[in-house]
Formats: sequence, structure tokens, C-alpha cells
Amino acid sequence: MKEIVVISGKGGTGKTSITAAFAMIAGKNAVIADCDVDAADMHLLLKPDFAKSEDFYSGFKAEIDQELCTKCGKCKQVCRFDAVQKIDDSYNIINLDCEGCGYCAEICPAKTIQMVEQNVGKWYISKIKSEAQMVHAKLGIGADNSGKLVAKVKKEAKNIAQESRKDFILVDGSPGIGCPVVSSLSGADYVILVTEPTLSGFHDMKRVFELIQNFKLPAGCIINKYDVNENISEKIIEFCNNNSIDHIVNIPYDETFTAAMTDGKTIIEFEDNTLKKILEDSWKKTIKLTGQH
Repeated sequence: MKEIVVISGKGGTGKTSITAAFAMIAGKNAVIADCDVDAADMHLLLKPDFAKSEDFYSGFKAEIDQELCTKCGKCKQVCRFDAVQKIDDSYNIINLDCEGCGYCAEICPAKTIQMVEQNVGKWYISKIKSEAQMVHAKLGIGADNSGKLVAKVKKEAKNIAQESRKDFILVDGSPGIGCPVVSSLSGADYVILVTEPTLSGFHDMKRVFELIQNFKLPAGCIINKYDVNENISEKIIEFCNNNSIDHIVNIPYDETFTAAMTDGKTIIEFEDNTLKKILEDSWKKTIKLTGQH
């Protein structure tokens, strides 16, 4: 079993559209994991049935028992995040500002402050329209610990893949280089970098590649909309060659991608088009690069 993680240095490169297309090509042979939990949108293309859902608890926030509070104000004095505010002669915790450090609870003389574990989102196990299973999640508004939620999604996807003896886990990672991306990369066998030929796209690709190097993971690159700026595309290919990154494919700019998304479909399902063949060949090449046959 091979775990393939698709990431990008920035949003808007077409990462999720490409991953969803690969999911349709792989069919029942892969378990899909949508680890872009901060802005999950793969469900819009793969139509999961949300058959199983569970709340996800992680991290703690302070809560004051107003009936027992002596209104001494010490919690407000020590809070370095200004999460304690005096409102109408009562001390209240502003949930979004609380970092869950627990110092206020430690120094409260009346012991009226409790640290309560937070429900920060939901995770799901679904069947998608390819008949494969997908593990996905949604982080709550203003919630943190997205890295832990990603780890939960990946763990469940791996369990399903092992139990059902699938050949692949296909992961749609978050853009950028933050905690969710680090969590997405943990345990990966191969990483696909999706980039675009813009200065910001190339710059952010370099940043995310530095992160991949820390994990010592083999990587490949897909340049989406390569013909928008072929000069930068050539520089990206040169960078790949100099850093042992497999150049998987150049995908031309094609408004069919947008038309398919608008119709709630992957490019694989959207009538006959040149992109379909390109992506099918790219998936076959990726399989060979991972060493899975």
C-alpha cells in the first residue's frame, strides 16, 4: 500500500481538482483522505454520502462558573491573551481569544475556572461516487488544532485501506507549509507538488519543497496551466531537474476545468476532453514512480 499526498505551496493551483480526478481514475483501488480541513471542498466534486460522522474534540478552553466566582479579578490580571473581560460586573472568557494555557484556572483562589475540552469540528467516513471510501472533516469556525484533525483523518483512512487491502491512500493536503501540511506529510510514501507558472506559485513551491526535504520524501511536480507563462514553467522544470523532483506532467490552461467544477464534476466525468487523457497518463506515471504495480 502506498500513500500519495498532493499538496501545493499556495491556494488556487488546481490541487483539489487534480486530486479529485485521480480519485475517480483510481476508483475502488484507493481510499481518499481530504486533509484540507480548514477549507474542505473535495466533497463538492466527489459527492460523499456522509454515512458516518463523529465530533472531534481537541484542546481546552477556560470557563468560569459565574455562581461561584468571587469577582476578585486575578484571572484578568494574569491573562496574557486578554481573553478575560469584565462585562456588567462579571468576569467572562472570550472563547476566541483563549489559548487554553490554564494559568487562570491555576491561580483562581476560589477554583471556579475549569478547563473544558473543545468540540472543534467533525470528521466523516463516506462512500463517494466512484464507490470508493473517503475520510474527510470540517474544522469549526475559529477553531484551532487543524493538524490534529488531519492526523485523525489520515489514521482512519489508513485503517480502512489496511482492512480492505487497498493499494493506495490518496491524500488531498492543505496548501502552504503550516501544521496541517506537516501532518498531511507524516507517513507519506510519495508527494505530488501542484504548482502554476507564476512568480508566487514558483516561490511557494520552493518553500513547500524545503519542507518535504525535511521528511526525505520522494516528490513529483505537476505544472498546471503551464502555457500561461512558459518561461516560468521552464524555470520550474529546471528546478525540478536540479533537485531530483520527478516532472510528472504539464497541464495546459483549459476552461473545461472550470466548466466541470461548475457542473459539480471532476474533469474525468466531463465529456471527452484532452485533459482526461493527460490526467489518466499522469496517474499511471505516478503509480510507476511510487514503485506500486
